[in-house]
Amino acid sequence: MPYQPGLHILAEFSVADVQRLSASAPCKSFFDGLIADYGLEKVGEVYHDFNGAGFTGVVCLTESHLSIHTWPEFNLATFDIFLSNYQKDNSEKVRAIYREVLRFFEATEIKKTELVR
Repeated sequence: MPYQPGLHILAEFSVADVQRLSASAPCKSFFDGLIADYGLEKVGEVYHDFNGAGFTGVVCLTESHLSIHTWPEFNLATFDIFLSNYQKDNSEKVRAIYREVLRFFEATEIKKTELVR
């Protein structure tokens, strides 16, 4: 069986409370917790809060990355996560982290694509 690099989830969701989409600090704390809980290794990160509202965040991991971009004015966020399968299959970890992101934001999924690489 050939090597499959990993699972990449790309998603779009809305939330009931747009405040959750307005500032990056709570999301950064949440992402840091996820990274620790799932035994991932962060190698870099960038978060940027936009004037008025909304933020973007990208976390580089040894396993690959996760990212989010929010538009509170449209009650919308996009999120993606990719974890490499190098040395072990991380597909279920990717799905579990995605479920936790939906829970954290109290989000309603609009669209989700699972790309098996």
